[in-house]
Amino acid sequence: MSDKPKRLLLGITGGVGAYKAAELARLLVKRGIDVQVVMTQAACQFIGPATLQALSGKPVFTDLWDNRIDTGMAHIEFTRGVDGVMIAPASADFLFKLAHGVADDLLSTLCLARSCPLLAAPAMNQQMWSNAATQRNVAQLRRDGVTLLGPDYGVQACGEIGMGRMLEPEALVERIEAAFQPKVLKDLSVLVTAGPTFEAIDAVRGITNRSSGKMGFAVARAAHEAGARVTLVAGPTCLPPLSDATVLPVESAQQMLDAVERAIDDVDIFISVAAVADYYVLNPSEQKIKKDAHILTLELAPNPDIVANIVSRPNAPFCVGFAAESENLYEFAELKRRRKNLPLLAANLVQDAVGTDDSELVLFDDEGAHPLARAPKQVLARQLIAHIAKLFAAHQQSPSAP
Repeated sequence: MSDKPKRLLLGITGGVGAYKAAELARLLVKRGIDVQVVMTQAACQFIGPATLQALSGKPVFTDLWDNRIDTGMAHIEFTRGVDGVMIAPASADFLFKLAHGVADDLLSTLCLARSCPLLAAPAMNQQMWSNAATQRNVAQLRRDGVTLLGPDYGVQACGEIGMGRMLEPEALVERIEAAFQPKVLKDLSVLVTAGPTFEAIDAVRGITNRSSGKMGFAVARAAHEAGARVTLVAGPTCLPPLSDATVLPVESAQQMLDAVERAIDDVDIFISVAAVADYYVLNPSEQKIKKDAHILTLELAPNPDIVANIVSRPNAPFCVGFAAESENLYEFAELKRRRKNLPLLAANLVQDAVGTDDSELVLFDDEGAHPLARAPKQVLARQLIAHIAKLFAAHQQSPSAP
């Protein structure tokens, strides 16, 4: 996110999910987002305005005719200069209002009068969510460009189980921040590799590494936030699948190379984040090797170099590499970048990054080294994508570009 604080209008409608809006407001303020809360009269039956006022640090508005706005036009004033409107929870009734342009209270009126993006987190009973009328409204809202976040599947306040739960506040904050990201890769196709590879020794054992895949998944997510169509080739990880990318699961380095080569033809940018095993086992056993007192000798052969294969292709996409070093980071990373003829390489120390939720990165390009301070991996991924977008734009303008 930019240095200038983002401004969000948080609308709360009537529903049990309104209790989550308090935590949502707290988390948004904690992230440095300026929050103005507007509630419907029904919302006030579930949670008090005083709670939201304390958490947001601003007066909460509920009435279209509130005289605290000097101009008397709250529905106009509240959406001017804000970066987005977030409705959480968005009840079935309020989704109907949005879809049909109803403006009969403060919140519905300002949604109609807004000049900024609108996001909504549906929350209702699972039968209400699946009702044909609700689904017609949802389809219309999507056609109108409204971003719907959720709902989720799970146990509901009524005791039933199904779709209709409002997304948890932490997930909504991530999605709101994602919506705020500049679309610097709009309409581009990006291919990302992530995670470790696994090279079989026998039916149960293999050679792998400690990569969690978190950085690669964060890069894929950041590319999607920036407006790209994203394909993620992922080695074995314990991370939940990304809903915003085409995910191609693989195990070995050869499988990863094959998946990349099948998908690469229409790709604009290739980002190789995966920690690919350097060697594989020749003649792995189809059965489990029984333990005995003898020394086990494995014959290893080098795996294909995925980045080198893609860089050497005719009309290769813009390629970005990753390097994890245990020492001499600047020297070894720059040598790797030049050896592989990469316009950009991101590098870090394995002891500071593997398996963690935050990290440091140094970006190496033709202009030199660009250190990125330690931060959550999603923040670093967004900074990396911004740098890639800048270099890609310059590359496209170069006379030598394909």
